Amino acid sequence: MEMTLSLARKLIEIGKEKATQDFGRPICIAIGDSSGELLTFDRMEGSPVRSIQISQQKAYTAIRMGIPTDIFLRRLKEDGLEISYYCDSKLTALPGGHPLKNKSGQVIGCVGISGLAASEDHAITEYIAGLIAEESL
Repeated sequence: MEMTLSLARKLIEIGKEKATQDFGRPICIAIGDSSGELLTFDRMEGSPVRSIQISQQKAYTAIRMGIPTDIFLRRLKEDGLEISYYCDSKLTALPGGHPLKNKSGQVIGCVGISGLAASEDHAITEYIAGLIAEESL
């Protein structure tokens, strides 16, 4: 499986549906390519304006660091590091960003969600990452 615009748009719809179904609140969702650059984005009506940039930076961070953003946050805390040490102003350690790996483990893209509680954002990105890993779309 490879990331295409068609697949990215499908993931956007899956994420929005999951947010509505499980949490009853709107989100911003960003899907990036394997370098972390934005491929497609959607902002549900009523989602916070601040979540536009946050969702995109969560996706970017996940792919650039190669790990979900909740793990990045944990590592920063455990190692006593400041995020600024990475010299990249687009990084964020807010949970809700996830790299997307296909069944063979190849990184094909990334997803970032913002608008809910951090744990809820994370739950949706983890769900999407699982669908990609299983190639069950």
